[in-house]
Amino acid sequence: MMSKLRLPWYLTGKREAGMVSIVYTLLALAVTGLVVYGAYFGGITALLLRSLFFSGVAAAGLAGAALRMRPGYRRAACYLLAAGALVPGPYLWHSYLDVIMRGAIATRTDEIIFLTLLLVVIVLVRLTLGRALVVLSAVSLAYAYFGYLIPGKYGHGGYDISRLASTLFLSTEGVFGVPMGVAVEYIFLFALLGTLLMKMGTGEVFVDIARGLTGRVQGGPGLSAALSSAMLGTINGSAVANVVTTGTFTIPLMKRVGYSPTLAGAIEAAASSAGQILPPIMGAAAFLMAEMIGVPYQQIALAALVPGLLYVLALLIAVRLEAGRLGLERDTSGGWRFLWETLARRGYLLLPLIALVVLLMRGMTPTQAAVHCLAFALLISPWRKETRMGPLDLALVCRNTLTATLPIVAAVAAAGVVIGVLNLTGMGLMLSSLIVELGGANLWAILLLTALASFVLGMGLPTSAAYLLLAVLVAPALTRLGLSPIVAHMFIFYFGLVSAITPPVALAAYAAASIAGADANATAVESMRLGFVKLLVPFAFVTMPGLLMTGTGMQIAISIVLATLAIAGLSVAFAGWLVRPLSGLERIAFAAGALLVAWPTAVDATDALTLAARAVGLAVLVGAVFRSANTAARPDPRIPRNQRP
Repeated sequence: MMSKLRLPWYLTGKREAGMVSIVYTLLALAVTGLVVYGAYFGGITALLLRSLFFSGVAAAGLAGAALRMRPGYRRAACYLLAAGALVPGPYLWHSYLDVIMRGAIATRTDEIIFLTLLLVVIVLVRLTLGRALVVLSAVSLAYAYFGYLIPGKYGHGGYDISRLASTLFLSTEGVFGVPMGVAVEYIFLFALLGTLLMKMGTGEVFVDIARGLTGRVQGGPGLSAALSSAMLGTINGSAVANVVTTGTFTIPLMKRVGYSPTLAGAIEAAASSAGQILPPIMGAAAFLMAEMIGVPYQQIALAALVPGLLYVLALLIAVRLEAGRLGLERDTSGGWRFLWETLARRGYLLLPLIALVVLLMRGMTPTQAAVHCLAFALLISPWRKETRMGPLDLALVCRNTLTATLPIVAAVAAAGVVIGVLNLTGMGLMLSSLIVELGGANLWAILLLTALASFVLGMGLPTSAAYLLLAVLVAPALTRLGLSPIVAHMFIFYFGLVSAITPPVALAAYAAASIAGADANATAVESMRLGFVKLLVPFAFVTMPGLLMTGTGMQIAISIVLATLAIAGLSVAFAGWLVRPLSGLERIAFAAGALLVAWPTAVDATDALTLAARAVGLAVLVGAVFRSANTAARPDPRIPRNQRP
């Protein structure tokens, strides 16, 4: 009987799609209005703001997902669940004073709505992110409920539905905890700003600026792809979105001047992943980090600046060396004249982004700065016809923002469940102690374990969820061993991001490979080679905290110089070319010199071993550069004979 269930005639075909589209748009407009109002005027209690936000986003997401299902009982059930998702927020709004008066002790109605909320979270996560986070959430809930069956120190008395509802639903310790607060106060708002700027054409301006800066240089299209994707990342913290936006233009251009499809896709993927580590608008996890550490977002953005620039520098060096090795052509349509024409014609589109940086530097909160920049962008959009925004355009911006942030909202809701259970049962502290025991209180062993755990979680979970779990479980262990909170959190933040370009997930690399027409795994491996900085720089945070703008001015300067030399040397070693093809021994020399320069002790250490290692490393690098520049070039065996210059 269930398989024969049919929806009414007015909910089929185009009518159904039209109704869902209208509902989706109305919910997107309502959520946008709620977020902007809360950011600028405030006055809405955290629990109410977060629950209303989640209800709107989840209902829209489930309604949109239902439309993609085959007609039948599954689609009808998804629509019913979408309607159920609209209940928790308004219910808490209506019953908030009553909840406060009874000390957040759950009633039977609370328990029913809580179970509905859990079902909404699990289904939404399954439809948007896959099974990994669903399994993790289910396991954590089972542990909370059946903990009395577990013997030893990891067991507990067990928590019934009423206690779980009080913690995970009626307080800011569960689904509507700090992660959801970051989603509503920062992530959605900055995603809205980025989507609006993209709709106005700011992304195209970044591409043209990059072409103007690099067009006349050998391998210019590759450099343009790296630079434009990095700049686009300042307004869009999604690696896959950056690939789709800029890759459709830069990848064909790179292939046209001689880059192989695999290399073209890898360059675009590696460059696009820079958006999550480059301020002013970084990935969602950066906003979460600010809340978890308890520091202003400006401090996180400042700390991320030098490592992000080092990543882009390493990528630019690698792309330029690959162009020289392959003997590629130049993009004659670019150059300084093209740059000035672009700035004169469309440079005003950069003003909102400049205003954002200025407002943040002057001490304005990120939320208020984002709202001001939204208003500023709307004021300048009518200056030219091609950037003018009408009501339908603004509605589309709201829809696209909700669509883009839907997976993040689902992830932080599920992560809130897991973190709430960890805090309720005390398992978080026990696991943190276990990590210290496994590492034998050895900092480097624990760092390796942390890197591995971050990498594994990053493969199965979105960045925000992976970071949240590691911030609760691992970061306390690192701080107990003497690392500052920002170093510990930035370490796990970086390793949680590498899954964008590392197999077997490598979503950014796979997206670039599909555009380039290349093998997906080969593209991922090549992008990992180009983006090696993400794998090595986090370890440098430990001995060179100056890279995160902490310490004295001298420590910061020395850290930047040493890291730049090390990264440049490793880039040459990985490329295997500098003026001419390098032999195996020469590549080893560059790698060894780079590692010695970055000797793993404090940057201002003056012991004999440290000074000798860095002096030898510098001498090796200088000697290797001198030798490669003054020795006759040999043909690169990797280039076919008929293609050699």
